[in-house]
Order: sequence, then C-alpha cells, then structure tokens
Amino acid sequence: MNVLNLLFTKDGLICQIAKNKSILEEKSYFVTEETPDNLIENKLDEILLKQRFEEIHVISALNHFTLMPEGFSEHDAGFELIAFNAPADRDKEELMLSVNKRFGVQFYYTFPKNFYKKIKELAVPVHFNFSGEKFLNSINNKNNKEIHINLYHNQCEFFAIDNKKVILYNNLDVNSEVDFLYFVMFTLSKIGFGINETSFYAYGETTENETFISELQKFVKNMRIVYDNVPNKNFILN
Repeated sequence: MNVLNLLFTKDGLICQIAKNKSILEEKSYFVTEETPDNLIENKLDEILLKQRFEEIHVISALNHFTLMPEGFSEHDAGFELIAFNAPADRDKEELMLSVNKRFGVQFYYTFPKNFYKKIKELAVPVHFNFSGEKFLNSINNKNNKEIHINLYHNQCEFFAIDNKKVILYNNLDVNSEVDFLYFVMFTLSKIGFGINETSFYAYGETTENETFISELQKFVKNMRIVYDNVPNKNFILN
C-alpha cells in the first residue's frame, strides 16, 4: 500500500512516500528569500499528482493552535481560543480538533483551507493530526518534572510535564541560540521548575540544531537526546 506522509511547518513541507514498511522517497522544501511565495502550494500540487496513494497522513506543525482539557465541547469557540495565541482567519483556515486521551488534553488547530481542499479532493482516506498531539503521544513520561523539546527547521515544540500532567505546551520560531535559551529559562521560572530538578529530553532535528542543544547543555544537568530525525527513518517520531 502506497502511503503519503506530509508534515507542514511554518516555512516548509516535508513529504515521505512509504510502501508497507519501506520508505521509497523523502523530500523537504523550505521557503527562503530566494524561493517564490507559493513554493509550498506548488510542491504540494506536484506531490499529490505524482502517483496514486491509498492513504494520506497529514501532520500540521503550524503554530495556530490552543490547548484545552479533554472533553471541552464548545467547538464553536475554537477560532476565538486560537486567536489568543495567533491570528486566525475563518475564510482561509479550517478548524481542526486533535485529542490526546493519554494525557487528557485536546488541541484545536487550524489548517489552510486551500491545502485541505487539495488533499481531500483526492478522495482517498486522509488522517489529519496536530504535531503537538503526535509528539505528546510519543513521550515516555515518568513521574518527575520534565521538559520535552521537539526541534524542526527554525522551529520547536516544547512540553512541560509534571507527574504525568501537561503543564505547558508551546510551538515557536527558533532563529537564534539566544532566543531559544531565553524561552527555555523564562518558561522554567514561570512554571516553577528548578533547573537542577528538571529532566530535559530532545527530539527531532537535533543534528541540524546541534548548537541549540550544546548551548542548553551548558546550563542543564539532566539532558538526553531521544531521537534524531535520520532521513527515511524517524518521520514525526514514528
């Protein structure tokens, strides 16, 4: 069975074509000052027309989201809740819901309507998910204070967990070591996590972001790299 995996980040698209358990192809596309503004849309069109897929899995790491307790049912308020974190456009974005029963939380997030329609028009089974939910579901959590950081290209996700309870989640741009360290240290101070009592875990593009990891290791005592996104192997922490 040919399966298409798509990951949308703030400035990129990563696609992976798999057949059974074998990875046939994996490519990344990122917007830069030199690329056209519609690069991602054009590449998505190319990918969707490339061949016939039996199934598609879409992961959004776009930072239009909000985190709520599982069971919150006022879905009509989703856009307003997201708007507290980032601007949300009802005309251009599709409101989505992703539930994590393991930790008892749910994510409202938006996904571009034009991308959503292109993918759905293929009329094959499609599974949409938010990167935060998939990341959270992959975490092997113990009972102590933990910080879990999933690194992307110029972006990271961040969970603070205490005694198997999600204290904080954020998804932010990461363009410099200073910004990254400031955010981590500021967050620790706000949630009352002592730096020496907190365990840190890093995932994702840890090789690409090696300087972020090395700078963080200068300040924290308990740090472990759990996964590195090796090409054709770890796609969104499979």
